[in-house]
Amino acid sequence: MAKAKDVRVIVILECTSCARNDVNKKSPRISKYITQKNRHNTPDQLELRKFCRYCHKHTIHGEIKK
Repeated sequence: MAKAKDVRVIVILECTSCARNDVNKKSPRISKYITQKNRHNTPDQLELRKFCRYCHKHTIHGEIKK
């Protein structure tokens, strides 16, 4: 019997401003968060405002692929 796909999936959120500044090497690292989302309710990529400890401010963290 095949296992059905899980509705809740684990996603990784990455700071978008640190990723852009990675070329300039302003921040030493990129802030990442791990969370879950419901695949049926949010089929699009998830974007949340979270605190980035490297930028020292609240920025938009977008979902990245594993």
